[in-house]
Amino acid sequence: MESVLLVIHLFLALAIIGLVLLQRSEGGGLGIGGGSGGLGGLASPEGTANLLTRATAFCAAGFFCTSLLLGILAGRSAQPVGLMDAIENAPAAIEAPVETPAAPPEVPIAE
Repeated sequence: MESVLLVIHLFLALAIIGLVLLQRSEGGGLGIGGGSGGLGGLASPEGTANLLTRATAFCAAGFFCTSLLLGILAGRSAQPVGLMDAIENAPAAIEAPVETPAAPPEVPIAE
């Protein structure tokens, strides 16, 4: 379930990026614009801007909903652990036997 929701979330994010880049900015930008088309109001700059704005709003609403759902699913799967619980339940350290180093051989000191 989370994987499917995450893929939808990714597609919505990419769609929002594309739709925002296609929209006409105040200075012209990357807008589709371009003369009066033969499709009536749909291909006109106003119709295209209206369509892109609505599509962006739809994708943004979907992105918001998938974000909330992913947050809820992540919260349910995580087990809250307090600091004291983590210390009490930590596995005991394995203690290796301490080996004492062998005494160095005695060397007679010439006096």
